[in-house]
Amino acid sequence: MSQVTNSWGIEPGASVGILGGSFNPAHEGHLHISALARERLRVDHIVWMVSPQNPLKSEDGMAAFSERMAGAIRVASADPAIIVSDIETKLGTRYSADTLVALKSASPDTPLVWIMGADNLAQIDRWESWTTIFSTVPIAVFARPPYSGGVMACKAAEDFAESQMSESRGAELAMQSPPAWIYFDTPLNSKSATRIRAGREAE
Repeated sequence: MSQVTNSWGIEPGASVGILGGSFNPAHEGHLHISALARERLRVDHIVWMVSPQNPLKSEDGMAAFSERMAGAIRVASADPAIIVSDIETKLGTRYSADTLVALKSASPDTPLVWIMGADNLAQIDRWESWTTIFSTVPIAVFARPPYSGGVMACKAAEDFAESQMSESRGAELAMQSPPAWIYFDTPLNSKSATRIRAGREAE
């Protein structure tokens, strides 16, 4: 057991799905994708990895990190399987690829799956060292409106087409050697942080 997984309170042999993001703010859509991930992937825990600052997002309108952490903890309290983490702050990493490499190095025996929405798959080729993510951990992609249509024609999906697994093998994904990924055409949840923030500003 590594110091990282110990700090998360994860038992030896447990599998972990990691959902990274700004959580600006956390909302029921995050709960929705976490529940789907546990059901389809059969992972024991979901870690919400709150990013100090997404390099692809403007700092304008970005709540303070402490506020986003507190909000994520509050929303995640609805599901005891979810762990909210500030691991990127502790590791000093800025990019998801670097964070995942560090986590795998620290916890080589902990099965990890990177979880993301279809919107992120569509533009992951803009991420720093994005192919490293595919070569470091298995990836689970979940449908998300309005980005799901045509997402399988994106660069990442095409470049890693031979590594794609069928939805029916979701329970096996955490134990696969990367690159390995699955696109889940699951029921959609339209909640988004952008819409929530827009609603707050309109009040």
